[in-house]
Amino acid sequence: MMNILQYAWLIPVFPLMGFLINGLFRNSLSKQMVGITGCGSVLLSFIVSVFLFANVKSADPYIAHYFDFISVGKISIPFAFQIDQLSVLFLLIITGVGTLIHIYSTAYMHEEEPKHFARYFAYLNLFIFSMLLLVMGANYVIMFIGWEGVGLCSYLLIGFWFKRTDYNNAARKAFIMNRIGDLGVLLAVFWMMQKFGTVNFTDLFSAIAAQHAEGKLSVNDPALVGITLLLFVGATGKSAQIPLYTWLPDAMAGPTPVSALIHAATMVTAGIYMIARSNIMFTLAETTSSIVAIIGLATAVLAATIALKQNDIKKVLAYSTVSQLGFMFLALGVGSYTGAVFHVMTHAFFKALMFLGAGSVIHGMHHEQDMRNYGGLKKYMPVTHATFLIGCLAISGVPLFSGFFSKDEILMGAYAHNPILYYIGLAAALMTAFYMFRLYAMTFQGKFRGDEHHHPHESPAAMTVPLVTLATLAAVVGFIGIPALFRPDAHLLEKYLAPVFAGSAKLVKAHEIDHSTEWILLIVSTAIILVVIAFAWNKFSRYQKTGTEETGFGKVLENKWYVDEIYNAIIVKPIMSMGSFLNGVVEKSGIDKLVNGVGRGVQYASRQFRHLQSGVIGNYILIMVAAIVVLFLIGFGFTPDYKGIQSLFGK
Repeated sequence: MMNILQYAWLIPVFPLMGFLINGLFRNSLSKQMVGITGCGSVLLSFIVSVFLFANVKSADPYIAHYFDFISVGKISIPFAFQIDQLSVLFLLIITGVGTLIHIYSTAYMHEEEPKHFARYFAYLNLFIFSMLLLVMGANYVIMFIGWEGVGLCSYLLIGFWFKRTDYNNAARKAFIMNRIGDLGVLLAVFWMMQKFGTVNFTDLFSAIAAQHAEGKLSVNDPALVGITLLLFVGATGKSAQIPLYTWLPDAMAGPTPVSALIHAATMVTAGIYMIARSNIMFTLAETTSSIVAIIGLATAVLAATIALKQNDIKKVLAYSTVSQLGFMFLALGVGSYTGAVFHVMTHAFFKALMFLGAGSVIHGMHHEQDMRNYGGLKKYMPVTHATFLIGCLAISGVPLFSGFFSKDEILMGAYAHNPILYYIGLAAALMTAFYMFRLYAMTFQGKFRGDEHHHPHESPAAMTVPLVTLATLAAVVGFIGIPALFRPDAHLLEKYLAPVFAGSAKLVKAHEIDHSTEWILLIVSTAIILVVIAFAWNKFSRYQKTGTEETGFGKVLENKWYVDEIYNAIIVKPIMSMGSFLNGVVEKSGIDKLVNGVGRGVQYASRQFRHLQSGVIGNYILIMVAAIVVLFLIGFGFTPDYKGIQSLFGK
């Protein structure tokens, strides 16, 4: 076992090598070799991850220490990886879903020029490498390196088609909004060093547990609340929560497989991972946990309302991701850490499936993204239709599909914590079912509303095989989390992750719901969801374009509650105005004029002194004698005891 774990470093190295090969030789490699290198590197990482998964069974994490990264005084931060149940689970998600997205990309991006094709796969490999570094790091510093890496890669991939200004603006927006969150994480890391003297996960969490047991660290300790709030600020940036969520829908500017990678397997799950990894701190910081739950629930509802009125197929899925991430934060806030990670896993499969399915539709519809111009595509794209339907059933929480198990666990955890959270969360779940089947019906049901001269077509095998694989996983993976309501001790994921969350489990007594109440909640919620699905299916399968614009509250939702406009009015425009003032008045009229004035003054003075160089030796001698007289006068004037003269010539 130990020999296998010692090769964990290969997991991030393979994608890094793929990035270097495709990046350095992008002008000479063929598309086939680029595809083999890009896909093969991630596939190799997945194979090694499977071996690790099969061999990680100990309750204690395996720490692979490679070298001392930072060593200053008592602070020692090694470059080390931590291999345990949580990191291995994320490794499987990242490399497994990442491999399928890479394979899909070989067909989706085939129209690109060879050098841009290679650049795309180089960025994709670097994205995977950065995310692997994030989840494998044994301390917050190594995690932060990966954290920054995925932010860089999102900028590169969202703005991949850099000749379009609006795409570059979307990339810049993602980069800047994530920097806001990153500052929070960085401040939290420094605070941990000052408070606990370490940022290594095992040492830090052991110290916190020990101090709490000794009475030195109370629940809601101010330092702990401050640290966790700063970490949560970082999580709101990476995982697109209020108020830093607006970058994620704009990230649709990148190629569709990139959207799938960002939304399903990398980046947006980083905030969930960080809080799950830091679970003992958030458990003790009850104030922060309450804020996490409230922000998560508010984000879930807000994003769901916006998705109700979007017509761009990718925008609907984007706001769906923001909403689903809100459910995950709700789970974290109420202490259902396993439920949050469970939903990360199921969401990775069905959201990757739906984004790739949307990419297949866009590919078949000749790059059309407006659902109002779709309709009847199940006849033309049977594989895409069948797999997309499975994704819709999963995300809507239809029984026996994966989303049913993970979303039910989150809602039950919310009910045990506070029934109000449950009812609001259920409302968001109902909206999810409505807007997803609105999307499905407008796209695949009814009559074709597109250009009759360009009939849609099914995608090639390189795109449909990943769809079928993801659809299978989205349908069945939920059975690893069967709740005790159906069968005691059947929740395999909870057992697997128990060592990671053992510290929190000891601190807080789990809230239990009696089975009769849980049955009632489950039956009622499922019945309502099925009614909502039937209503949306019936209403939008007969959709016809009217040409009329939304009015009233519908227009507010279509315009996304005008949040971007509000941000532009109260943040962007004032900063731009301040920048113009600083540039035009302070810099150009102030600093530039001062600096340039000094330069012009020196030039003027030198032009005047230049006339002293007349070439007449008598004048030079006269000036020299006058200077000597002045020096003598200065010496006598300031030191009457002649020490001034001594200082001029020495003793």
